[in-house]
Amino acid sequence: MGAQAAELPVRQVILYKHGVGYFQRSGQLAAGESARLDFNASEMNDVLKSLTIVERGGGKISGLRYDSSEPLEKKLSEYPFRLGAGQSLSAVLDQLKGALIELKFGAETVRGAILSGRVTPRDERRPESEQLLLLLDSGEMRNFDLAAATNIRLLDSVLQSQFKDYLAALVGARSKDKRSVYIDSTGTQARQLIADYMIPMPVWKSSYRLIWDATAEPMLEGWAIVDNTTGEEWTNVQLSLVSGRPISFISRLYEPRYITRPTAELPEERAQRPVILQGAIEEAKVADAPAQLRAQRMAMPASAPMAMEKDIAGAREEIASTITAAAAGQELGELFEYRFSTPVTVRRNESAMLPFLQQKLSARKLLIYLDPSSVHPMNSAELTNSSGKTLDGGPITVYEDNAYAGEALMETLKAGDKRLISYGVDLGTRLTTQFDSKGDLVREVHLRRGVLTTRSAAVETKTYTIRNVDQKAKTLIIEHPVRPQFKLTDQKPTETTANAYRFEVKLAAGVTEKFPVTEERVFENTLAISSITPDVLMTFVQNKNLSDATRAQLQQVLDRKRQIAAVDGEIRRGEEQIRNLFQDQERLRQNINSLNRVAGQEQQVQAYSRQLAAQEAQLASLRDRQAESQRRKTALEAELNSLIEKMEF
Repeated sequence: MGAQAAELPVRQVILYKHGVGYFQRSGQLAAGESARLDFNASEMNDVLKSLTIVERGGGKISGLRYDSSEPLEKKLSEYPFRLGAGQSLSAVLDQLKGALIELKFGAETVRGAILSGRVTPRDERRPESEQLLLLLDSGEMRNFDLAAATNIRLLDSVLQSQFKDYLAALVGARSKDKRSVYIDSTGTQARQLIADYMIPMPVWKSSYRLIWDATAEPMLEGWAIVDNTTGEEWTNVQLSLVSGRPISFISRLYEPRYITRPTAELPEERAQRPVILQGAIEEAKVADAPAQLRAQRMAMPASAPMAMEKDIAGAREEIASTITAAAAGQELGELFEYRFSTPVTVRRNESAMLPFLQQKLSARKLLIYLDPSSVHPMNSAELTNSSGKTLDGGPITVYEDNAYAGEALMETLKAGDKRLISYGVDLGTRLTTQFDSKGDLVREVHLRRGVLTTRSAAVETKTYTIRNVDQKAKTLIIEHPVRPQFKLTDQKPTETTANAYRFEVKLAAGVTEKFPVTEERVFENTLAISSITPDVLMTFVQNKNLSDATRAQLQQVLDRKRQIAAVDGEIRRGEEQIRNLFQDQERLRQNINSLNRVAGQEQQVQAYSRQLAAQEAQLASLRDRQAESQRRKTALEAELNSLIEKMEF
């Protein structure tokens, strides 16, 4: 990218973090003179999207011209031949059937029209050769060996010109020469021309130095790294660096676009086929109605490139600083600009480090523990951006008492924001962790319409044991991971990130501290209270986490269930007695039937009969007791259901 020597030199450069740079050029043009800007072909899409022109001096811009770029395949498709990679001469000439050609074989000259070209394959008697078949002026057709020809010339001047243009197109496709934009304007006097545009550029980079001094506030020094890859020197340009990432994209504006159009024909241009018409079955009178045609017009919105109005003569504010070249910062909407107060010079194809910040900063030293696989925390610093400027993200080299202490990486930090950075391992502090958990503990019980809802919690405790072996006090930040569905129960974090709680622990010199972090996960369960066994209800009644009123109501339910369970026991025992009596009676009846067939057993039969009568009386008594127990159970169940319906807590 560049301009003609003295026409429009670069005056201002603004570099962004999303791969583009803003350039402003200006210069004096004589009356009737046009300006020319040169760009790389890869830059033309962005130039055509962003270029704006301002003329001062009474003239008007009459037009812009630039070198067009048609796709190579499109250019080559217009020629009646194609030159492929490794293509033989005979194959090239075979595409030119009918063209006049002249061949020289020593002193003999042959002229004729090309009939065909071919390659004769190799055999045992002769090697591979290229042959050309010509139709001579005499009407004779002769075959010639192209390898024997000392000179070959096309006699058609148009075809010669096409070959030259074809080769020039190939050379142009490989060329990385500049593409020129010409600015034409009207006017009869000298005038000043200003051109603004955006082109692809390397992003600028930030590098910081954090300097700790025991007797003063920490100093943060910022350096910007810029790369001049334009192939043109930036001499005394006004340089600005913008932090932030606006949306930017490439739109294919430079290469001509072609679309495939449909083929349309008028009906009269097609041959008419015979049509067989069917006879009518019914006839009806149809009133003809005139058709009304309505034209629709679509308004196409016109787009124009966004103009960035810049005043080249605008004064730049200077700020006081102890560094050679200082940069003033200011908000640009959602972006932030560092503007160097003195002109900057960067040679072509060179890079430069430019100091843009040197300022006291609010900071404090900390230790931070965030890696459970390590027993040592990290030396860290808590930086509060009190500079009033946005600090672009980048690496930070830390110095303590004029000695190298480590390195860190910082994200972009807005004014007033705070960030932790870690730059080394603190070998004077060790941490171990111990994990403990408890089973489900019922915390809450609710009853409504016979449905019991319980909330229980699984409690887990992670205890950090911290040993400070150094004889100096320290402040430790513990990063404890945030786990879904778990909540802290005792400790309150100093701050919370998206993935971790941060706890601040003060460590005295040479001490061991324990720091437990307890979390719980709450589960909710619902079930019908009528289906709960007395043993399960007893666990709720004995739970001290429940209120006395809740436990008293649950005790009433438990008492009724126990009474019902006792009556159920009586009923089961009575049923067992009845089954046993039935079995005895069946045995006695079988014995009586057997003895009745034996003479002299009347007395034993009478004894068995008396036993049967006694058991019948016993069965009647048991049935009465079973009926009474069933009535008691029904009454107790009714009382329990009524109690459950009325209970709510």
